[in-house]
Amino acid sequence: MSLPPPTFAKDDEDDAALDIQDPPLSPDSPPTATSKVSISSDDDISPPPADLPRRSLCTTRGVPPIRYQDYMAYSVDPIPIPTKFSQATGDPNWDRAMDVEFEALEENHTWDLVPRPPPTVPVIGSRWVYNLKFLPDGSLERFKARVVAQGVCQEYGIDFEETFAPVAKMLTVRSLLAVASMRGWPLFQLDVKNAFLHGELKETVYMERPPGYTRGTPDQVCLLRRSLYGLKQAPRAWFDKFHSTILTLGFQQSLNDPSLFTRHTGAGLVVLLIYVDDMIITGDDSAGITALTDGLHASFNLKELGFVDYFLGLEVKRSSAGILLYQTRYVDDLLETARFAECTPVSTPMEMNLKLGRESGDLLPDGGKHYRSVVGSLIYLTSTRPDIAYAVQIVSQFMSSPRTDHLAAVHRILRYLQGTREVGLFLPSGSLVLQAFSDSDYAGCVDTRRSTTGWCVRLGDSFISWRCKKQDRVSKSSTEAEYRAMSDVSSELVWLRRLLGDLGVDCDLPLQLYVDNTSAIQIAQNPVLHDRTKHIEVHLHYIRDLVRDGILRLFHIRSEDQIADLLTKSFSASRHFYLSRKLMMRDPHQFGGGC
Repeated sequence: MSLPPPTFAKDDEDDAALDIQDPPLSPDSPPTATSKVSISSDDDISPPPADLPRRSLCTTRGVPPIRYQDYMAYSVDPIPIPTKFSQATGDPNWDRAMDVEFEALEENHTWDLVPRPPPTVPVIGSRWVYNLKFLPDGSLERFKARVVAQGVCQEYGIDFEETFAPVAKMLTVRSLLAVASMRGWPLFQLDVKNAFLHGELKETVYMERPPGYTRGTPDQVCLLRRSLYGLKQAPRAWFDKFHSTILTLGFQQSLNDPSLFTRHTGAGLVVLLIYVDDMIITGDDSAGITALTDGLHASFNLKELGFVDYFLGLEVKRSSAGILLYQTRYVDDLLETARFAECTPVSTPMEMNLKLGRESGDLLPDGGKHYRSVVGSLIYLTSTRPDIAYAVQIVSQFMSSPRTDHLAAVHRILRYLQGTREVGLFLPSGSLVLQAFSDSDYAGCVDTRRSTTGWCVRLGDSFISWRCKKQDRVSKSSTEAEYRAMSDVSSELVWLRRLLGDLGVDCDLPLQLYVDNTSAIQIAQNPVLHDRTKHIEVHLHYIRDLVRDGILRLFHIRSEDQIADLLTKSFSASRHFYLSRKLMMRDPHQFGGGC
């Protein structure tokens, strides 16, 4: 039976809305000059240029280059952040920040002053932590000071027990924004001031008075009534308080992400997603949204931030075409920290056909501290950049003992980001069909000969989930490697369907999975037992149950149309750019403004 191919957003219609021009699709030709991404195809992966420019060997009619002419330079010293109370006191800005903190602590009745307990009862210390808070445009918002308990001195079973507190998954954030984009829901952001101070402690905790606190006598200490920053159980206490409050407002906690709360009303649906003290509220019931906001105001000190434009380091831009998630500020900070702000861009995040092993190159002189810091930042960047997921997955395998060749690969990723620093993930308005694409790179690891799994899931044309991961077993054939990838993404599809159900999206069955290996499809659709497949673990055959029960349907797709290819290997510049566009990577300057 002939199976229908997957449907893609037409490039001409998409580009008409976003004013984007495609590069040529020839695998050997680079992007054209009309491309919005201006990057070089240079494959050199040398370190960034030195601070001093190279002296020119030529002149024009005896006139030296402009860099050798006299000029005036001005610099503004960054605001120093104190590390202890003695450095901050006396500065009016930091003094005011500490006064605001003391006012919040007293308003919440955070502690009582009591006589010091017997020596057998532990009393933990306290200290000040200072920081600066910036607005989304990078300007200074305020000076921030926090009294922090030294929870490192706490003992399990005496002054703390359970510490776990859930936070929203980044996948849930993307899914919520995608649904809001497709259904035209408004997106509001709220922040709870001094969130941890709202938590109620169940344990008895004594703390030394913080520096600068003049109330009481020297022989008194603080008996904590509410949770405080630094306590091991503080996140748990805050979430328990929020959970009990939101349930009294008629909301239900999702079983698929405990940070997601929903309420069905006669007028529609109200959704709340929380990450520690940052919240997104959306839905199609405007009166219900207002009632929720009022109810939260009655219990907590809230700050309404208006429409979502910056959440968890993600910049959010909305237009009539959809929502764009990008991390330009994060990329700029990363390039500045890594000293690659002035580097020469390249067109791909990894050299084509590059194979790295554990022994590639020499050990780094610093033991890899800088390497781990940069790669850790790159991992978070993949929240909106699936186009670098494969390269980041490769370099993250060498965190314990990185070498010079591994660092060179990291440098190339940074140079690619320099040329694509403003590119983000586009979540267009459209249908709500759930589709997945899976692929694998057979025996790609030079050290273990394990294969690489790559898959991505989209809702309509919005890609909300993807994975690039080395498989945990050696596959005996490319078919087995593909089958492992299919089984992995099938579990994600089932969970995503339930999560989207919480958001009011009823995904039709069967769910669609596109694979470019017909043998793997046959194994999933038929209970065959071959010599080369009989060893496959039982749990991987979960996909057979999904196919048999009509939950999942498998489609064959041509390799040249397989979007998940970008998550399993590196490509030429034109092919990489083509697949990136199919993954809906876009530039924020191609958007209109407003919500």
